[in-house]
Amino acid sequence: MAWVGNQTLISHFILLGLFTYSPLHLFLFSIIMVMFLVALSGNGLMILLINVDSRLHSPMYFFLSWLSLMDLMLISTIVPRMAVDFFLGGGSISFTGCGLQILFFLTLLGDECFLLAFMAYDRYVAISDPLRYSVVMSCRVCWLMVAGSWLFGLVDGLIQAVFTLRFPYCGSQEIDHFFCEVPAVLKLACADTSLYETMIYVCCVLMLLLPFSVISASYLRILVAVLHMRSTQGRQKAFATCSSHMVVVSLFYGAAMITYVRPQAYHSSRQDKVVSAFYTMITPMLNPLIYSLRNKEVTGALRKLLGRCPCGKRQG
Repeated sequence: MAWVGNQTLISHFILLGLFTYSPLHLFLFSIIMVMFLVALSGNGLMILLINVDSRLHSPMYFFLSWLSLMDLMLISTIVPRMAVDFFLGGGSISFTGCGLQILFFLTLLGDECFLLAFMAYDRYVAISDPLRYSVVMSCRVCWLMVAGSWLFGLVDGLIQAVFTLRFPYCGSQEIDHFFCEVPAVLKLACADTSLYETMIYVCCVLMLLLPFSVISASYLRILVAVLHMRSTQGRQKAFATCSSHMVVVSLFYGAAMITYVRPQAYHSSRQDKVVSAFYTMITPMLNPLIYSLRNKEVTGALRKLLGRCPCGKRQG
């Protein structure tokens, strides 16, 4: 413990978690653990398929493999810690641990924002300018886009993690959340955080709305290009490819905007926890299912991989 004036600064926080030990919450926790396992296996399988199948060695699947990796890391940053707290009780987390969780979470969240925008641009070039696609979306450009996504996310995560924990914290140690999300942590600060909260709000609006603007503009141009296609088969293939991405974008950005773009006056702890659970657990689980079930090339790669397995050969 440390002292500031006549106030004692706390040395750690206590996460109250998402569930209590009621039978209903135990059932809901079991569902979340199943979702966690599905997310791990689904995203891991997507990464494996994209790397081992040469038919999936294209910019679209290159970005998709990185999205799967980010989803895998995002859910692993939150759920294992929450599970340990639920089973062992307590929920104590050090300042350093809280800062690292903020850093990893916001870095991955920012990564996905920009990566989804680059994925939309990739689809725009593929459909609107297919003859120049291999030149515009070269291997070097794709790697620069991924590196840019990580850089923007890391800068945002570092800034918010450092500045959030620079405030003095005294009094209550209890964070009414299941992980160290910045708005929930700032409620415990013993200083005026209004200016910083306004800066975070502006930063989050830019981090979300700028990529979302790129996505909206890309898909508007894609829609115009698709409507001018003469081939019905080409139009259906374009719609099938882009609809998967639009579902993922809607799920991710919808939940993130509810949390970070709404003014704090309209927030409640219960709503924030439910929405946070959506984009930290449900979305990472759904993304590989959406892309695999709606994509013939991915399902074809899965059948090919299963055909290589000794068990698959015996059954055949």
